[in-house]
Amino acid sequence: MNQSGDNKFIPMTSVESGHGREVRKDVYYFTNQIVNVIMIGDPAQGDWVLIDAGMPHSGKKLIDVAEKRFGKGTRPKAILLSHGHFDHVGSIVQLLETWNVPVYAHHLEFPFLTGQQSYPEPDPSVEGGILAKLSSIYPVEPIDIHERLLPLPEDGTVPELPEWEWIPAPGHSPGQVAFFRERDRTLLSADAFVTVRQDSLYKVLFQKEEVHGPPRYLTTDWQAAWDTVRRLELLEPELVISGHGQSMEGTELKAGLKRLAEDFSTVAIPDHGKYVGKNQKP
Repeated sequence: MNQSGDNKFIPMTSVESGHGREVRKDVYYFTNQIVNVIMIGDPAQGDWVLIDAGMPHSGKKLIDVAEKRFGKGTRPKAILLSHGHFDHVGSIVQLLETWNVPVYAHHLEFPFLTGQQSYPEPDPSVEGGILAKLSSIYPVEPIDIHERLLPLPEDGTVPELPEWEWIPAPGHSPGQVAFFRERDRTLLSADAFVTVRQDSLYKVLFQKEEVHGPPRYLTTDWQAAWDTVRRLELLEPELVISGHGQSMEGTELKAGLKRLAEDFSTVAIPDHGKYVGKNQKP
């Protein structure tokens, strides 16, 4: 197994970094610098699943967080990847060196997870704040975890999580997926939409809550991203944990997501950028 050749510490953080929050009895998320890592499972019962693998060089910290919640020596039944961008797989190899567990992802993400293909370069020219301008430093080279990697089942079921389903959520990346539990309408939206404006340093630092489109500097198919937001809004989620920002629920979430789905072209798609206009309908 190999982490990407350009995997490196990224000096970005937020006021929530290092803090975790239990939003359901069996749903907990931990903010690792600027990205959320999610643990699904009731600590009283023991078994759990990890969703995403955080920022580069954070493996030890994530293991410590897991052991604090589930007990010394714990390991997940599986790791699920929403997609393979650097901030969601940055510590995957370090975790797998400690935890001998399978990793599941959508098959369209496999080239980026098996050493075959780099992601498209981030777009520092895109309309947005300082974090968009700095995006050229973000890792894009592929990792290689082929010996542990398995495809998510085609029927939408989620390994080790019988109440959950996975939902295709392309746009930000080709094989991005979201996870949804209908019983309590909990949605893990990955970067299909986020609850902070991810290209604004101020809003990321202070975690200003707002339903926002996917991070602009790494989104390459804006029409697919819009279609994804429309699909997720129809689920009528009661609670969302996105890849970036704090969890949101209730009327504020519903109103924000409805506005995003309806006005995506003006509130999410940037005015300019090298990926803007590609694959978009009039």
